[in-house]
Amino acid sequence: MTDLAAVKAALKTQAVETPSWAYGNSGTRFKVFAQAGVPRDPWEKLQDAAKVHEFTGVAPTVALHIPWDRVDGGDGYAELAEYAEERGLGLGAINSNTFQDDEYRLGSICHPDAAVRRRARDHLLECVDIMDATGSRDLKLWFADGTNYPGQDHIRARQDRLAEGLAEVYERLGERQRLLLEYKLFEPAFYTTDVPDWGTAYAHCLKLGAKARVVVDTGHHAPGTNIEFIVATLLREGRLGGFDFNSRFYADDDLMVGAADPFQLFRIMSEVVRGGGFSPEIAFMLDQCHNIEAKIPAIIRSVMNVQEATAKALLVDREALAAAQASGDVLGANGVLMDAYDTDVRPLLREVREEMDLDPDPLAAYARSGWGQRIVAERVGGRQAGWGA
Repeated sequence: MTDLAAVKAALKTQAVETPSWAYGNSGTRFKVFAQAGVPRDPWEKLQDAAKVHEFTGVAPTVALHIPWDRVDGGDGYAELAEYAEERGLGLGAINSNTFQDDEYRLGSICHPDAAVRRRARDHLLECVDIMDATGSRDLKLWFADGTNYPGQDHIRARQDRLAEGLAEVYERLGERQRLLLEYKLFEPAFYTTDVPDWGTAYAHCLKLGAKARVVVDTGHHAPGTNIEFIVATLLREGRLGGFDFNSRFYADDDLMVGAADPFQLFRIMSEVVRGGGFSPEIAFMLDQCHNIEAKIPAIIRSVMNVQEATAKALLVDREALAAAQASGDVLGANGVLMDAYDTDVRPLLREVREEMDLDPDPLAAYARSGWGQRIVAERVGGRQAGWGA
């Protein structure tokens, strides 16, 4: 039997980091769609993030993206961190951007030109400086580097350049800071991608040292990939740094987590719980772009989806599962897992929220708050935040 009191206690400790860019404008590859009331700067993004945390109780940190969230002044980032703290938030992972400048057409830290590589490394080192100012623990790196055509560049040499650049950044990290390396199967490079899979990321992290971990973005895999196997393996090796949660139908769609395959999200969280990964050591982050849906409610719904998958994973009867596995009871073991997945955990989560002095229905509470109408009325003029802003 599962101890419901222990399940509820664990759910109250959950923390899901929201991404600053999800509050801004985004779109398809053909069009960025603007919405009324979208933040115009990092300060307004934090205002919206504070509302997500206010109504969910489990979204206490916000990831920043540089330069999208760049602030001016010598103390600008420290002031931003203070502004976040005043609203019950902390600043989470600092995400670098080495994919939008014209110089990065042939790559960033893997580029054949040493001057371009130096530019990319300097940006990554700047991100560590920002971490120092914000108190952030994690530097999250994703590289669009790769090639489109056979013979375009030396594949092994690009890996050497990648290792060299990562090593320089790793040496700059503070004692409590970490480097989280993300991978992506393809896009924008289509012949080779320099960090295409978890094995490549893992190999580089192993060489760097204990402060280097792998990030699993749930949208960055080939169809049919068993993501929970990757999670279980990285947990076993002590190299899982965190997640970028989203959902996909074809490629890196960055849709609301659990939208396409909620059973996959449950399976992933089940391995997290089983492998001891339900802890502050693993960063549970959203990485989403809300193109046609209202942004703040979509982020609230995403947080709730993670909560529901986690609750079901915590409800798995581990003793019964282990017994069935040990005896070779294939259907029995699968049945234990499915019993947990088929459980309606919404009443349990309503109880958890009430015990945390929260409204049991975060979406309804947000709708009643009037925040959506308020920001539409107040955020008039200026330039809305979004891709490239």
